[in-house]
Amino acid sequence: MTHMDGMWMGPMMWAMWLPSIVLLAALIGFGVWAVRRFTERGSRTSARQILEERLARGEIDTEEFETRLRALER
Repeated sequence: MTHMDGMWMGPMMWAMWLPSIVLLAALIGFGVWAVRRFTERGSRTSARQILEERLARGEIDTEEFETRLRALER
């Protein structure tokens, strides 16, 4: 199916566009994967882990740690 102006070349058109479409889809998929992978790590930190880290750094004392931990466990 060839048009006189050369705009439509049938299967040959798809042979040129298909690799580009596949590459674009792969790049978009990789980008989505990368963003999800690196943003999930920060959200996996539990409240207890944060309290433990603050206690280890000396930001809170043992009494405050235990008080806040009991509040979390309710």
